Amino acid sequence: MTDDRHERIRQRAHEIWEQTGRPEGAHKEHWDQATAEVDAAGKPKAKSPKKAAAAKADKPKAAKAEKPAKGPAKAKSPAKKTKG
Repeated sequence: MTDDRHERIRQRAHEIWEQTGRPEGAHKEHWDQATAEVDAAGKPKAKSPKKAAAAKADKPKAAKAEKPAKGPAKAKSPAKKTKG
């Protein structure tokens, strides 16, 4: 872990601890939450699912050829045997 990242996580974990009323014994949860927040802030943001769905809705869909509905299965007749 880089020193800068470690320091940002430490500071954020401390903020979380203070915001939650300084409870005892929750340091692991605060550290994990701070780690997740710092790591998420450092990654480039992907398109949000909401925006991606809206973009897909704007694009026209290609028309699909409709297949005829299948009817009920027909019973097969027994094959005829021929002498040959």
